[in-house]
Amino acid sequence: MKLPKAIWFGFGCIGLVIAMIAFLTPWGTLTTGHIGLIMLALIVVMIMLGFPTAFTLMGMGVIFTFLAYYMQAPDFAGRAIGQTLSLMVQRTYATMNNDALISIPLFVFMGYLVERANLIEKLFQSLHLALARLPGSLAIATLATCAIFATATGIVGAVVTLMGLLAMPTMLKAGYSVRLTAGVITAGGCLGILIPPSVLLIVYGATTGTSVVQLYAGALIPGVGLALLYAIYVMIVAKIWPDLAPPLPEKDRLIPLPAGSKALESQGFKLAATGLLSNFFKSNRNPAVSRQYMNRNVLLVMLPLLVTVLLTLIIYRVVTTPEVVYDIPAELRLSNNTNADSGGLAEPPSESAPEPLGAEAKKTVTTSAPVAEAAAKAPPTQPDRLTAPAGFWIYVAIAALIMAIFYMTLTWARLEIFRLLAQSFFPLTVLIAAVLGSIGFGLATPSEAAAMGALGGALLALAYRRLTFPVIKDSVFLTAKTSAMVCWLFVGSSIFSAAFALLGGQQVIEKWVLSLGLTPVEFMLLAQILIFLLGWPLEWTEIIVIFMPIFVPLLSQFGIDPLFFGLLVALNLQTAFLSPPVAMAAFYLKGVSPPHVTLNQIFLGMMPFMGIQILAIFLLYMFPSIGLWLPGVLYK
Repeated sequence: MKLPKAIWFGFGCIGLVIAMIAFLTPWGTLTTGHIGLIMLALIVVMIMLGFPTAFTLMGMGVIFTFLAYYMQAPDFAGRAIGQTLSLMVQRTYATMNNDALISIPLFVFMGYLVERANLIEKLFQSLHLALARLPGSLAIATLATCAIFATATGIVGAVVTLMGLLAMPTMLKAGYSVRLTAGVITAGGCLGILIPPSVLLIVYGATTGTSVVQLYAGALIPGVGLALLYAIYVMIVAKIWPDLAPPLPEKDRLIPLPAGSKALESQGFKLAATGLLSNFFKSNRNPAVSRQYMNRNVLLVMLPLLVTVLLTLIIYRVVTTPEVVYDIPAELRLSNNTNADSGGLAEPPSESAPEPLGAEAKKTVTTSAPVAEAAAKAPPTQPDRLTAPAGFWIYVAIAALIMAIFYMTLTWARLEIFRLLAQSFFPLTVLIAAVLGSIGFGLATPSEAAAMGALGGALLALAYRRLTFPVIKDSVFLTAKTSAMVCWLFVGSSIFSAAFALLGGQQVIEKWVLSLGLTPVEFMLLAQILIFLLGWPLEWTEIIVIFMPIFVPLLSQFGIDPLFFGLLVALNLQTAFLSPPVAMAAFYLKGVSPPHVTLNQIFLGMMPFMGIQILAIFLLYMFPSIGLWLPGVLYK
């Protein structure tokens, strides 16, 4: 029987690893550090042979931990067994106490609820109609849907599979090329690796001790920017080669209007806003226009204006509210001089450097209880509101211009498109914005925001009447399965890392890397190339939990920010998901593709998007502020 090429490739990789072990290991001067490196290589071989990653890590970690303790004291094998079992318990307990992992099952549950309730189908249809005038509108709608769905789930396989079932038949029927269709779906589906709330970033943060909140803030702009680069590429292709992405036929852009809209349009009202408002206050309305229709549509039309006004008022209140200053009497204030008349309240002279201007306002009054109580009762001085800055008025002008353009172009057909967006796009977008906004502005921890997102996902499914018992059952089961996998991976990784450290493997790697005399740029290139190559045979979970504890300790030696390194790793692994010969996204899509779509066509369609991702990595490396600006603004 002829074996598939993928199997031959896997055997080739395994043979290469075994050959490296055989020829590069100094068998004559073998140390415990070299044994640690052998353990690392054997882990890769075992995973490629198909053994479960988590239990392979635990098993190999236990065996080599016992070996490390036994080599320290060969005469006390019983004590080595006890130390090994004690280490297992400690590492498992430490994983259970990791607060960062709490958010994983909640985010995953939110994603599975959105997926199982089929909330994406209406979203895709409404975005397709809303973007119909753009070149390659169907592909751009697919990318936008993938980005929103990836933000809601963070699960690559789910996004690629669902969009393969939903968008691929529609795109092929519309005349889109197989390659462009496959590339758009796989590239858009992989956005969940980078765009928050990415599970990869949670795992990276928990593994390396990096703030998950800052990782989310740092990944937002690169993730959205990458999606925009995809859309720009699609529009260029559709403009230059329209046969690869035909425009939507005029008949497919027509949207049936309800009776009330037809009646108002027949009266000469071309714009929905003027027609609805002029008839809303009339006593002799057109009998074809019901009161229910008027109420519903007037509210829908006025909703953008109401939201804009409310947001503007909130921003105005924030930017014009002065800082509250408590009016503390002069005799209760701390003084920097040593006046004898101060009644014992003056501080002793200090030989330290003088404090900056305004530092007195930040001091805490540490006096006797009556004095402190009197200071606490001092009424605050509330000065008049501040003058709004010029930036606020620029925002008001831009918001007013957008509202004017919106209402001047809101025809009856566009009103129906807006209705579809209000039913599908806006609720999910508000949920995502609430989750990420609460994290970004420090209103909630990732775990609390994930709980809010899970509840919001359930309420959305309930509002769409999709919250059935089978949906809840499947979502809970898949969440438990995914969460258990991640938890056991962390336990196995923790035991493996302990064994690797006990054997001295980390020291051997650090000594070897430092002996190369690499510059920070060269080290970064070496690390990213290794991670990219590991992304072929291994899943991202295995790369993060096994190899990040090895790379991260070296970052301080080269002055590299772990936050910046994590963003590069996420982009790199996303690129590996799209790079043949072992691109996982291609196999996800192939499983749901029509029979005539071959794996080679999917690979060829992914290549331009992989090139765009390499460009994104280059831009992020050359301009680190793309990923570091937002965390710096919010948290530093």
